[in-house]
Amino acid sequence: MSQTSLFTSESVSRGHPDKLCDLISDTILDACLAQDPDARVAVEAAIKSQRLFLFGELTTTADVDPAELALQAIRVAGYDDPAWGLDTDRLAITIEIDRQSREIAAGVGEDGAGAGDQGLMFGFATDETTTGMPLALSLAHDLMERHDALRRSGSTWHLGPDAKAQVTIARRDGRPVGVTDVVLSSQHSPDLPLRQLRDILREEIVYPVLRDLRSDTERLQLNPAGTFHLGGPAADAGLTGRKIIVDTYGGAARHGGGAFSGKDPTKVDRSAAYAARQIARDVINRGWARRCEVQLAYAIGEERPVSVAFETEGGPAPTLIARFREAGVDLHALCIPRAIIDRLELRRPIYARTAAFGHFGREGFPWEAALA
Repeated sequence: MSQTSLFTSESVSRGHPDKLCDLISDTILDACLAQDPDARVAVEAAIKSQRLFLFGELTTTADVDPAELALQAIRVAGYDDPAWGLDTDRLAITIEIDRQSREIAAGVGEDGAGAGDQGLMFGFATDETTTGMPLALSLAHDLMERHDALRRSGSTWHLGPDAKAQVTIARRDGRPVGVTDVVLSSQHSPDLPLRQLRDILREEIVYPVLRDLRSDTERLQLNPAGTFHLGGPAADAGLTGRKIIVDTYGGAARHGGGAFSGKDPTKVDRSAAYAARQIARDVINRGWARRCEVQLAYAIGEERPVSVAFETEGGPAPTLIARFREAGVDLHALCIPRAIIDRLELRRPIYARTAAFGHFGREGFPWEAALA
């Protein structure tokens, strides 16, 4: 007998306070890597109202101005008009950034071969979509990207930078069969009546994204709480790394707990999560499973991972390491931090683009490419 269940994932806009902090952190990281590919960076941000706090560790020969880079990121996120509640001319910025601990630096090594910390990371892929991402999350990201494109086009200047989307899909026997609910909330100008806002959200964002997934029974909740004039840091505090489920798989797979943004690739929280995603997607692309979750675990300063483990649906998880070996792939060697960094070319300034709409399932990122 077939069984039907529901699954929900969410995404947020680049102007969401937490995502704003992710963008600030990754903008600083990119600026350092552009001048010094060997930079060691772990910079975080916290923001509330008209106060920004930048903190962390930075060891680099790059000459960067974290405060100016933060202001640049804030404008990119859509806060280029004080009307949205954040005035960059009045923003008070406090900076507490030190050099990386010598003990951590010694453990990692000059060439970045050793893991920058102990920890466990997960990668995931599914055949639900052509991008290998869970359908609910993929649609939620699409809604936020559509919202972003719409407000940047200038045709709907009434839409503010802060927004959230949530999508629920029905699954039958573990496979998606349709969309049941969409929740979408957008900050907006007081000049835009709520009824007109809801028309824009429905006609210009939701319907174009759902396309053939639309049905007569799906429920749309558009700004369900009503008006949303005050948003961004004026309404809620933001913090780097607080949207790790949005960043990864929308709850469809586990997460090791480590955030990504603001961290250079010697931090396995980031680089090994990218490697695990590449491995999981390769399993799906080879037809070895319908869903695949990969776990990597490391000890600080050690090169080879402590473990490489798989959980799959529709495939033989216990034999996957052997199957990769038969295909000429040594997964343990592949997951040495230096090998990950070199294979994926992670010392480049590519990270600001990851700060919104997810790190996975998007074109142009090397961890989405097939294993060589």
